[in-house]
Amino acid sequence: MSLLFARVRRVLFMAVVMLMFLVLAGATYQGVATALERRQLQHPGRLVDVGGHQLHIYCLGEGLPTVVLEAPATGLSAAWGWVQPDVARTTRVCSYDRAGLGWSESGDRAYQPSAVAGELRALLQRAGEPGPYVVVGHGLGAAFAVLFVAQFGSDVAGLILIDQPIPGLTDERSQTMRLANASPWLARIGVLRATRMVSNNAVGLPAVSGNVLRAFLNRPDHLTHAAAELAQWDEAVALAEHANIGPDIIVVRLEAAGRGHAALLTDAGSAREASDAIRRVAASVRAKR
Repeated sequence: MSLLFARVRRVLFMAVVMLMFLVLAGATYQGVATALERRQLQHPGRLVDVGGHQLHIYCLGEGLPTVVLEAPATGLSAAWGWVQPDVARTTRVCSYDRAGLGWSESGDRAYQPSAVAGELRALLQRAGEPGPYVVVGHGLGAAFAVLFVAQFGSDVAGLILIDQPIPGLTDERSQTMRLANASPWLARIGVLRATRMVSNNAVGLPAVSGNVLRAFLNRPDHLTHAAAELAQWDEAVALAEHANIGPDIIVVRLEAAGRGHAALLTDAGSAREASDAIRRVAASVRAKR
């Protein structure tokens, strides 16, 4: 019996040692890869102070109206890799990273869905990007787009909602939330980077934006804030459902990437449909001026 106990103890000890080795190796791998990405993937836009922290905004093109892009859950400005340069051929278009996501700083306050619209307003004003705006939101970003239009409608001429989110705890959302809550820890020990279980969501985007999005989908800081947004999905959606949109604002709804809680516009064909809709709304706004 004592011999068997000694063998079991040896096996457990070796298992613990092996586990610690794998965790340390994974953490080292994650740290080195992240350091390289920080040097190689510089932000393409500007960092603008919105009151104690800076948000990243990236604008292309010229002319009015200014198209403002709100990324889906887990996304950032790079999620518009197909859409933004396409729309920029005909008008000014700006994407940005919400607080704590991508290159944007998180600030001192805890995440609140109701604060997103105000921060975007401050960002556009301090970046010198004038209206009228055509606001485009995808997925969870569509809820934030509605909230922005409801609060600052006097500066908005058009609203485009892509895969507008719906409330309710579905099996798909439960699975997404479990992964989202575990993702920052799995990222720290290199598991996400090695398995690509999250960063594969960016496959299909153009090379540069795809590389950026894959990098941030392996970053614990980005994933922590993405999980906070997903945790308050229903609150954001409920706020948007009760928001009032002025009758003079053009509203267009599209189905493009599906209603998955972490769906991205990675398909070139679906992205082209979104770009075409944005251009049509922008042209309508110009015709009314």
